[in-house]
Amino acid sequence: MVFPAEQVLGRNVEDTMSATTVIQRSGEDAKAEKALGLQLPFDLVLVLATLGLAACSLLTIASATANDIPGNPDYYLTRQLIYFVVGALLAVVLWRSDYSRLRELKYFLYGLLILSILTVIAFGSVARGSRRAVDLPLFSFQASELGKVLLIVSLSAFAIDMTRRMADSRTTVRLMLIGFAPAALVMLQPDLGSALVFVAVTLAILFIAGVPWQHFAAFGALAVVVTALSLAVLPSVGINALHDYQKDRLTAFLHPSETSGKEGYQQNQSRIAIGSGEKTGRGSRATQTQYNFLPEHHTDFIFAVVGERWGFAGAAFVLSLYALLIWRALRILTMAKNLYGALLAGGIVVMMMFQVFVNVGMTVGVMPITGIPLPLMSYGGSSLIATMLAVGLLQSIYAQGRRAAMSQGRVLQFQ
Repeated sequence: MVFPAEQVLGRNVEDTMSATTVIQRSGEDAKAEKALGLQLPFDLVLVLATLGLAACSLLTIASATANDIPGNPDYYLTRQLIYFVVGALLAVVLWRSDYSRLRELKYFLYGLLILSILTVIAFGSVARGSRRAVDLPLFSFQASELGKVLLIVSLSAFAIDMTRRMADSRTTVRLMLIGFAPAALVMLQPDLGSALVFVAVTLAILFIAGVPWQHFAAFGALAVVVTALSLAVLPSVGINALHDYQKDRLTAFLHPSETSGKEGYQQNQSRIAIGSGEKTGRGSRATQTQYNFLPEHHTDFIFAVVGERWGFAGAAFVLSLYALLIWRALRILTMAKNLYGALLAGGIVVMMMFQVFVNVGMTVGVMPITGIPLPLMSYGGSSLIATMLAVGLLQSIYAQGRRAAMSQGRVLQFQ
């Protein structure tokens, strides 16, 4: 038999134990929140990798272009530094913003993408047979570079709206048309390299969104048929999908010694520059760069300058920074608070990986010359600012994902 006094005493003991448990949990929660508060609200490793590539870019451009503009050795260096500052400020704005709100602007951003490319086609200046940029007072605006980021943001939003119908082939066709339409317009400039980036980004976003593999197989078969028609059948009836100089540049890397004085000249000089750098580089004795044997040494072939001046060690260091950058971007993809953030991060990862792979392969002679810049390294305001915008988006995804994880952690602790 239990007496009332014992019942009361038992209740008091239970209440005391519950109060003690609540105090302990509150103390643990406070410690956890304090520890989380000490963490940085951005991915520090991603920032360090970006700043490292920025420093490598400035150092390489300073050494490669010192003699390009008589009387103004810092011309390219100063402008590249300005581009980095502007890009960093825009990246900070994106980092401090909620990327999810960009979904609401998908029609506007996609329209801006198409309009900017059409503006370049209509009013752009012609350089080396292509109309790729509009000359502005301070720099040349290349719409296809900014368009890569705009495509990632808008196409990811369209994919989210069609998620429930992703198994339907008509949905896949619609999304591919959205992604390939700007790629086709860029091809009219003509800019084959940027068009390939658009295609790669589109396929990556569709893959992450959950498009069935059968749809990709069907697209691959269709691409083979279209390529065969473009290169074999259509020219026989007088329709050329590619200009002769584009065909020569695409096939020159297969036999560079036979075209050393023509289409293969750039690639041959690039291979000579990289090979002469050996283990630690030639430093100030880098003749390929110093005497301008290597064309476009501050833009498309800047990696060859790194190889000649700082050798295998310098080239490996730059590639390590890219590996670090891509690794952190992949980690951010897994941290995204929603599918939209994962699609954005996945598109950015593929955009950077594709450009690095093609550009480096181009300089060492295993890929055709397509005019794709090396992200964060090549000189150019449009490419640099667009890449910094992509980095800002990654930081926003990281910050929002970390905040969501902290919120879920509090709920679990109180439960």
